[in-house]
Amino acid sequence: MWPWWARGNAARLAALLALLLSNDAKRPENHGPPSAYQMALLSASAMAALSMQEPLLGICASTSVVQNLAIGPHHRPGSCCPAFSNPAFTINSVQMRSLPEWTVPNGQNVTLQCLVDISATLNATPPPHLVLFYKDDSLFYNVSSTHSTESFLIPHARLYHSGTYKCTVVLNTKEKTTPEYQLRVKGVPPPRVVLDKKEVVEGDSVTVNCSVPEERPPIHFIIQKYERVPKDLKKTKEKTSLDRNLMTITFPVLEKDYILYFSCQAQIGFGAHLETSDVISSEDVTVTAFFSDPKFHVSPSGVIMEGDQLHIKCAVQVTHLAQVIPEIIIQKDKAIVAHSKQSHEAIYSVQAMVEYSGTYTCKVEARRISKVSSIVVNITELFPKPQLVPSSKQLDQGEELSLWCFVQGAPPANFTIQKEKAVVSQHQNFTKIATKRDSGRYTCTAGVGNVVKESSLVWIMVCENITKPRIFHDAKAEVIKGQTLSISCQSTHGTLPIFYQLLKANDVLSTKAVSSYDPVVFTDNPTEDGEYQCVADNCHSHPEVASEVLSITVIAPVHQVSLAILGGEEVESGKEMVLRCFVSEGTGPITYQFYKDKENKPFYQTTSNKTETFWHKQQSSSEQQGLYRCTASNRASIPRGSVQSNALAVRVFLAPWKKGLIALVITGVVISALVFAAKCYLLKKAKAKQMPVEMARPAVPLLNSNNEKTSEPNMEANSHYGYSDDVGNHAMKPLNENKESLSSDVEYTEVEVSSAEPHQALERKGTETVYSEIRKSDPNFVENRYSRTEGSLDGT
Repeated sequence: MWPWWARGNAARLAALLALLLSNDAKRPENHGPPSAYQMALLSASAMAALSMQEPLLGICASTSVVQNLAIGPHHRPGSCCPAFSNPAFTINSVQMRSLPEWTVPNGQNVTLQCLVDISATLNATPPPHLVLFYKDDSLFYNVSSTHSTESFLIPHARLYHSGTYKCTVVLNTKEKTTPEYQLRVKGVPPPRVVLDKKEVVEGDSVTVNCSVPEERPPIHFIIQKYERVPKDLKKTKEKTSLDRNLMTITFPVLEKDYILYFSCQAQIGFGAHLETSDVISSEDVTVTAFFSDPKFHVSPSGVIMEGDQLHIKCAVQVTHLAQVIPEIIIQKDKAIVAHSKQSHEAIYSVQAMVEYSGTYTCKVEARRISKVSSIVVNITELFPKPQLVPSSKQLDQGEELSLWCFVQGAPPANFTIQKEKAVVSQHQNFTKIATKRDSGRYTCTAGVGNVVKESSLVWIMVCENITKPRIFHDAKAEVIKGQTLSISCQSTHGTLPIFYQLLKANDVLSTKAVSSYDPVVFTDNPTEDGEYQCVADNCHSHPEVASEVLSITVIAPVHQVSLAILGGEEVESGKEMVLRCFVSEGTGPITYQFYKDKENKPFYQTTSNKTETFWHKQQSSSEQQGLYRCTASNRASIPRGSVQSNALAVRVFLAPWKKGLIALVITGVVISALVFAAKCYLLKKAKAKQMPVEMARPAVPLLNSNNEKTSEPNMEANSHYGYSDDVGNHAMKPLNENKESLSSDVEYTEVEVSSAEPHQALERKGTETVYSEIRKSDPNFVENRYSRTEGSLDGT
């Protein structure tokens, strides 16, 4: 393939060679068949174009030369060279087919063909196209071709070749794909069966290898074990191999396996289809017995009498191929009576007794092999089994105990009576005064010759009377209502077991049986005071024994505390106020505490055996108004604390007559104040009317040592500093205090006053001018007047 920088030069070289061929062909002397020189130029032009993957250029160059050489320079039917035109190509259709069919049997050769139809412009040869083969959308084969058909061979098609196929044709930048076709391969090749051995011994195993080498996993294998004669299916095993096309399974060889063979069948799933192979059988496997069936040998043969020596032997024959010795077991009614691991036989030897009659089983075992055989042994009885008869199986201490041993038919025999395997008598009869130590298990034996038989077991119970039971409970703890009370009963002597009953008011609460002298504990949840009694009994014939009566006092905890007030929650001041604190239930003494508002300390506390208490206030006042509560507690409330009541709001109000008296007093005070205010007002008004007349009187002139009349010092001073007498209280106030208020509506009046005083007769007569300042004020206020008197020495 040419590099990119050489492709242009190669194209120009091909075009130049084609042009030389064309010009050379135009010469008249060169008409006719092409010369060797022309053929060399033609080959060089075509090879240059093809080597740079420009087949069209080479084809065009060759076609142009051929046309010039064959037709001549004067005839131009058309040219395909790029210098003259651009050829066009199109893919008309693409098809795919399978030979021989789309459904084929397993192992058949299959040819997949992709057929393409391409059109080109006139005299233009299509370039090579690319053919792509796909299976299940995965590319598995591609080829560049100039042919209309391309093929792909699948030799010996298998199931894994089944799938969806299609082909795609790519021409330049154009592409076309066929529809999808389903190729289905039917059937599974016959599996191959290989065994690891053809001769085995019972207890060994055979390994079967089943494979389908032509197919791919997953493969499901079905392997079966058969007995050849008669044909019998003994075992079937199925397994799926996910990563291998073979499966190995081991089968054990058991007893009663003689001639075996194995079969194999393979199943492969493809989509919704399941393909199954034929069943292929293996060669035969010969099984050799590990050991023979066991056989019994019993002696003595014939009738077996009690007292004879009984021998039971079980034997087997073992093959020489065996690597281990089998175990031989002799059983009677599932009980193993003899066994052997070191020899080929087991022997059970015993003196014959009638109870040894029965079915005996011999079992021979080695690994997974087990063979069994049975035999029935009958033994003739020499005499029957003795019987032990007591005077009573249960008797009181001090009564007479009698035992008698006998045999049916009264044959001469030697008797013994035994207690717990200890001989208490060698006679047929036994009598004594019973004590509690005589309780136990008794048997007797009878012997005739060397045959000794034992009677059945007899249980004798000698009952000792029980002592009076003691009843008690934990006296340190007080019994609180609702809590669990433990009551104990105990008898220290008497034959066990002892049966106890707990009675409450002559009713049975509970019953217990004990096999010791430890106290037995009963529980109860009393809600009120009561009496308990304990009754004990055992096997003795005397009546049951009762304990003393236990009296229990139950303390009820304080429950549901309430607070109420007598007469209602509104109390008239001065009257009695009574609070009642009470409980719905509780055992005294009960401690009551009264609280007011949010105080943590009670203002009243008392203890009473009653379920209620009272708090009195003879004369209530406003101090008793507030929120009240109370608490109550007793001994049973200590772990839980006091129980608190509801909150009670109390309001204290005044009596109606007190309200009237207070209103009357207030009214009197108001009236007195009004009278006093009016009186003060009238006095002030009367004084205000007298003040102007007094102020208008001329002051008496005073003579000094020079007989000069001087004015009153106080008057001058007051006139100079602007002070005047207050009308109401004659106090000295600054005149400017009400300067602004006095400056409005002020009138001045000139009054001439003639002095007619006697002491003025000595002086010259004159007149004094008095200026009176009258201020008009609000009608609600007392009229104020300020007067000023001016005097002149000359009387003007």
